[in-house]
Amino acid sequence: MSVNQVRENGVHDVKVLPAFNDKHGGVIVEMKEPMDPESFVALLRDSIALWRLQGKKGAWIKLPIGLANLVETAVKAGFWYHHAEPDYLMLVCWIPATTNTIPANATHRVGVGAIVLNDKREMLVVQEKSGVFQGTGVWKIPTGVVDEGEDIFMAAVREVKEETGVDTEFLEILAFRQLHKSFFGKSDLFFLCMMRPLSFNIQKQELEIEAAQWMPFEEYATQPFTQKHEHFRYIGNICLKKMEDSYTGFCPQPIKSSFTDELSYLYFNSRDLNNSNSVDSS
Repeated sequence: MSVNQVRENGVHDVKVLPAFNDKHGGVIVEMKEPMDPESFVALLRDSIALWRLQGKKGAWIKLPIGLANLVETAVKAGFWYHHAEPDYLMLVCWIPATTNTIPANATHRVGVGAIVLNDKREMLVVQEKSGVFQGTGVWKIPTGVVDEGEDIFMAAVREVKEETGVDTEFLEILAFRQLHKSFFGKSDLFFLCMMRPLSFNIQKQELEIEAAQWMPFEEYATQPFTQKHEHFRYIGNICLKKMEDSYTGFCPQPIKSSFTDELSYLYFNSRDLNNSNSVDSS
């Protein structure tokens, strides 16, 4: 591995791990080449000493899965696990003798559920082959998890298409739920989405879906399971109010960040906003 040679306060040259500064006063090391633990611990010791002299805060080490043999060495040097992905593990160490301000890893998983209604007051519903609903006979709306880097409204369109083969247009977020200690102890955010069908022929996903159909809304809402469980009962009640045009959800409005110029989406009640006297900021 190539190293940087640094002279500090007239002291002899020391070899340190190649690193670059992050935006918060710390350093990031991205390990790429193989190294034996003995050489690694010597470089890591001198690197931490140098970073401490430089007033660095958090030190991050990104270890690809092929360098997993260096994990124990880093942990013994004071590093701990921050997060892991399929191809790497990120470790971190707080250097100064002050309060640790390193943020925790992501704490939430994001899911979507899609209400798809046609002009016959029929709802698109599925029965699942696995999970808690397997073999129960319960008809439910299509649901799924938002992929990394995927917007909520895009995930809702994708999940409906994957599970049922039906093309849809996203309309609104009708409600959302927060649940804690869900997926491996993480919290869960679930967004209930209103969709407009663009096609109607069903081609169910064979891997996960036992059955799929267009069901009269009243039949869905009166299922014993739906009536018994608050989460599903509220979905039915919200859907009914939406069909009566007496409930307004939140629509996505594309916006650009003032700092990064990146595109994101702000969800809000567009009907009430457009009917009110908006503030002119020009």
